[in-house]
Amino acid sequence: MNTPARTSWDNVEFYTSYFLMFVLASVIGTRLSFATVWELPILDLVLSSVALILVIASFWIARKRRSWRLWIIAFATATQILPMIVRHPVMLFPVLGGLIPVIIMAWALFSLSRKGSNSPRARGS
Repeated sequence: MNTPARTSWDNVEFYTSYFLMFVLASVIGTRLSFATVWELPILDLVLSSVALILVIASFWIARKRRSWRLWIIAFATATQILPMIVRHPVMLFPVLGGLIPVIIMAWALFSLSRKGSNSPRARGS
């Protein structure tokens, strides 16, 4: 069975999501390594451990499924942000401010990944 070739916009989403998973794995790993220095609440320790395992495993289990990669990224991000906001509600304001460029980036990635699927391809030069 022939599979369609990846378009350049699909490659943008693919490599961006892998880069995000790599960054999340390094942030969560760093946070867990600091758990030996500073006390980390048990809930944070468990959620961070599960998120790290999922992110590392997603390089293998989600390599062909875009939706799985995005769900794993969303879960890992939520496990890092939500416990902090629940404990310190004032942290919501910087998070909302930082959410603006994230929304712009997510919108751009979504638009770019969908661009090649609906538009007719130009032939020749």
